[in-house]
Amino acid sequence: MAALGGRAGAALLRRGPLPGLGAGPRRYRYKEKWAATAPRIPPTRLALHHFDINYSLQLKELWPSVRAGLLCEQKYGALLNNFSPLDHVTQELELLNATDFVSEATKKVQSVAAAEEAGRGESSEGRMVMHAETMTQAEISPPLRASISSNIKCYTFPRGDITRFRPARPNTLGILDYYLMDAASLLPVLALNVQPDDFVLDLCAAPGGKTLALLQTGACGHLAANDISISRTKRLYQILHSYVPKEIRKTVSVTSCDGRDWERLEGGTFHKVLVDVPCTTDRHSVMEDDNNIFHKRRTKERQMLPMLQLQLLMAGILATRPGGELVYSTCSLSPLQNEHVIERALEIAETQFNIAIHVEDLSHFRALFRDTFSFFSDCRLGELVLPHLTANFGPMYFCKLCRMEE
Repeated sequence: MAALGGRAGAALLRRGPLPGLGAGPRRYRYKEKWAATAPRIPPTRLALHHFDINYSLQLKELWPSVRAGLLCEQKYGALLNNFSPLDHVTQELELLNATDFVSEATKKVQSVAAAEEAGRGESSEGRMVMHAETMTQAEISPPLRASISSNIKCYTFPRGDITRFRPARPNTLGILDYYLMDAASLLPVLALNVQPDDFVLDLCAAPGGKTLALLQTGACGHLAANDISISRTKRLYQILHSYVPKEIRKTVSVTSCDGRDWERLEGGTFHKVLVDVPCTTDRHSVMEDDNNIFHKRRTKERQMLPMLQLQLLMAGILATRPGGELVYSTCSLSPLQNEHVIERALEIAETQFNIAIHVEDLSHFRALFRDTFSFFSDCRLGELVLPHLTANFGPMYFCKLCRMEE
């Protein structure tokens, strides 16, 4: 081919290769601008780097296992919908070798009670022998304080079983039969121990899994479900309409206000309060770049999370009536978002509001649910579920506070 020369050749070179001669690199006027706005390091890598530095110090030899769990597919549980016929659903799930982990825990509590009752009739020597034999049972609920709602039913597959649940199906009335969620998310609801006719507040309710679980107890006299995000509140409405009959929805009030202002709206009125705060959502942060709080643009927001969490927890404490109970929860491993927030709230409640708070011992949850979840044994306050490849739930931190009578 003859060489191109002169102005014609220069013009052709500027225009790029001729059709049919192969695709050469194209030059775009705004290429540099586009490159400048693209993140150089994905938020997921930033999150993992942050966790490697901090959680390796906190969890030590456990961190490699937890890290592997965070980076693998999450395990789910099927929260059965008590507002839909359940017989065929339970039969289907049991044929798949799934079990109701809440029911299994209830059986443990009952076996301990039976053992203790039998022990009262034994000789002192016999009681000593029985105590030695049931030591692991006795630690389940010292002293049988575990109150597990038998109304909540959640099926999970055994450790190491990575079978997936089928999507939920509607009944003839259009009500779905179960809700797929991280089964560890039920632990804060179980810890709250809702009693019949309790007035309950779910301060940061969306997208709605824990709100639905609270309704499954069948004990809420009234449930106030609030979330500051209007878009997330729409998702909450969708959950309620998909799972809850109209007559039950009448007992739920849904609002979209800043939870930090709740005390000024309805202070000191609730028997039970759930404060499931916004957090770094550790599993999401290492798996999804979309809406990731480790994005460079959200650095300040992330740094301010403990302050926001503290403000929401304080609002929850002030919304709880004297003698009432509150559960604080996150889906983060971070002590700065977990124990440290609790400690600071206890201090502020006492010094600024003259409110005495008792932190309830939830260590019996570890014994009750150790067949289903992996727990971190070194939490100073509350309990923490760790992701693990054989039981890949969590992370889920929860701590129960009791507001003392004045």
